[in-house]
Amino acid sequence: MLRRIEIVEVGPRDGLQSEPDVLATPLKLELISRLVDAGVRRVEVASFVNPKRVPQMADAEAVMAGLPKRPDVQYVGLVLNRRGFDRAVAAGCTEIGMVTAATDSFAQRNQGASIEETIAAWEEIAPLAHAAGIRAQVTISVSFGCPFEGEVAPSRVIEIARRLAAAKPVEIAIADTIGVAVPTQVTALVEQLLPALNGVPLRCHFHNTRNTAVANAYAAVMAGVHTLDSSVGGIGGCPFAPNATGNVATEDLLYMLSRSGFETGIDLGKLIETARWLQEQRGKPVPSMVSKAGGFPKRSAA
Repeated sequence: MLRRIEIVEVGPRDGLQSEPDVLATPLKLELISRLVDAGVRRVEVASFVNPKRVPQMADAEAVMAGLPKRPDVQYVGLVLNRRGFDRAVAAGCTEIGMVTAATDSFAQRNQGASIEETIAAWEEIAPLAHAAGIRAQVTISVSFGCPFEGEVAPSRVIEIARRLAAAKPVEIAIADTIGVAVPTQVTALVEQLLPALNGVPLRCHFHNTRNTAVANAYAAVMAGVHTLDSSVGGIGGCPFAPNATGNVATEDLLYMLSRSGFETGIDLGKLIETARWLQEQRGKPVPSMVSKAGGFPKRSAA
């Protein structure tokens, strides 16, 4: 029996929020529809934040209103505070994601708040989500390195994760927001975190800034992680982190996992088609490799 790895597709939110141009709402809806048709069952679709800071996500309510009701699909909305949470609930999100950071410098640049303030927001909102029947998860950004403070001690990430776990998230994610991690670092942090979380599942989020994302994802899976974030075409980045290029490409990740004997439930061919379609809508190439090369070559006829 193949081990199953869950993919959380973040392209429609984390991917598009860093694009210089705003993708029209109907095209966002088509992108999400294509991803769901390919087999994706958790999709980050919107960010309920100040549209002046992230104008690419200003149509969050319109996107949610245009999505088909699918009980087998989790539509994830990013929220940073109570106001964002209330918007996400009203819009019909079935899952919310929140964010804190492993350093105060990054928390201030990314969210305009300290680590303590972002943890307090999580501690306020998580119980409200539970009461409303909404799944709630939280991410620790810059878990492997910060553009402003440099190295991040694993002990700091573990301490923050333990505090977040007390509010009973469906999972906690560690993010390599600026793409500095290497596989040995991933293995070490995951192996320390898993026993510290009292059964709360761990998810990993990797950026490919230094071409290590697929290797890091493999290291995380081998260390016991069952859920990974990725972005179709490898688009994205962090608008508040210098030189932070795209997320690990979903099709690159899927190719590696499927060829390594893991099951995801996602159709690679449809995913490649979606990445190529997105490339046409953007009017420029997507970073992923598998969308260019295709899947494993079929044997040619003799």
